[in-house]
Amino acid sequence: MAFICRNAALLLKPCRAAPALLSAGRLYSSGGQYEYILVEKRGEKNNVGFIQLNRPKALNALCDGLMKEVGRALDDFEVDADVGAIVITGSDRAFAAGADIKEMQNRTFQECYGGNFLAHWNRVSTVRKPVIAAVNGFALGGGCELAMMCDIIYAGEKAQFGQPEILLGTIPGAGGTQRLTRAVGKSLAMEMVLTGDRINAQEAKQSGLVSKVYPVDQLVSEAVKCGEKIASNSKLVSAMAKEAVNAAFELTLAEGNRLEKRLFHATFATDDRKEGMTAFVEKRKASFQDN
Repeated sequence: MAFICRNAALLLKPCRAAPALLSAGRLYSSGGQYEYILVEKRGEKNNVGFIQLNRPKALNALCDGLMKEVGRALDDFEVDADVGAIVITGSDRAFAAGADIKEMQNRTFQECYGGNFLAHWNRVSTVRKPVIAAVNGFALGGGCELAMMCDIIYAGEKAQFGQPEILLGTIPGAGGTQRLTRAVGKSLAMEMVLTGDRINAQEAKQSGLVSKVYPVDQLVSEAVKCGEKIASNSKLVSAMAKEAVNAAFELTLAEGNRLEKRLFHATFATDDRKEGMTAFVEKRKASFQDN
């Protein structure tokens, strides 16, 4: 959860609006303009929610205001019946170089514990719709944790991942020790957490942290294509599939298999399951209605 890009640390300023890029995206929330993110819908059918972190001078350092806005955008996409998947990205230089250290520097234990500091950051991992992280550049500390909260990670070929909190005298606090270990195994996770060392995109793919690596200029469009492919399926059944896969990290094999079976059985109560199988038998493309 730490900002640890040393050369850029001097650029980090208190969390304020970043108006320079704000007009580049179509504002989506009825609650007014966002200060720290760009929000729109993409894809040929406008069925992919798109969130771009927008604090360029701070390499998209994750201040509290930014994360609250991400949560608000996710809430909007969650209830949008047209949206079937969501992409979260940053800039070519940085997905997010960490949490905003200036916000945390003078916090006390009492403030952190009493206020359950960073608890609302977990919103990304609780969205029912599939979320794809498109990571270019730095994904360090909180940036790496944010990417790991997503369901799928695509990386640009120059991406770097790391959990460097140890260099600041603290440890990851938004899931870094837990999700990283589950993704890459104990040895590599322990090495990254204890040394603060980074891994590049190819190492991240080899370790299982990311699923695909693309050239920098193709990354976002490929992530949107993946979102479109997901959105073309039944949104209801996609939510069931996501629930089942996520359960694999929390349940025993026997418990996970029981949950999977129950969710599989539940699909037989949906019109989309009937449509999907009927379309297959009739050798045509299924037309899902999300019910």
